[in-house]
Amino acid sequence: MRRKDREITSIDKKIEIIEKNKVCRIALSKDDFPYIVPLNYGYRFEKNKLTLYFHSAAEGKKIDIIKENNNTCFEIDCDCKLIENEKPCSYGYEFKSVIGFGKMIITETAEEKINGLNILMKHQTGKETLCNFPEEALEKLIVYKMEVEEFTGKQR
Repeated sequence: MRRKDREITSIDKKIEIIEKNKVCRIALSKDDFPYIVPLNYGYRFEKNKLTLYFHSAAEGKKIDIIKENNNTCFEIDCDCKLIENEKPCSYGYEFKSVIGFGKMIITETAEEKINGLNILMKHQTGKETLCNFPEEALEKLIVYKMEVEEFTGKQR
């Protein structure tokens, strides 16, 4: 990171940013062209390992790219605010963000899908209740998880 003075080194502070937000942008790549998409997510942080969970329709551009190249980057930001100044070139921006890299993995079994959906629902709703997903709904969607290999935090 170029601006070490803005780096968030505390793992608790980085997880706080992930906990606070509901939308994550994932970046994928196909044929050297980037593809970025915002998604709702859930997460699990256990034994110093971060895993992000997502769901979508079982087909589409994003899924096609993941199947071909599962290298993924994510970005989550919050607390954004313009810092005004009398000089236009002296404006700035307050923010907190987390960026990370890892591999996207498509879940295979109904049990894995249900687990991922419950993690996602808990994060999005704040409720501990386990959801009962109908089998026909599970067949129409895909659940995938990003096993994060590294992530950094930054703030201004």
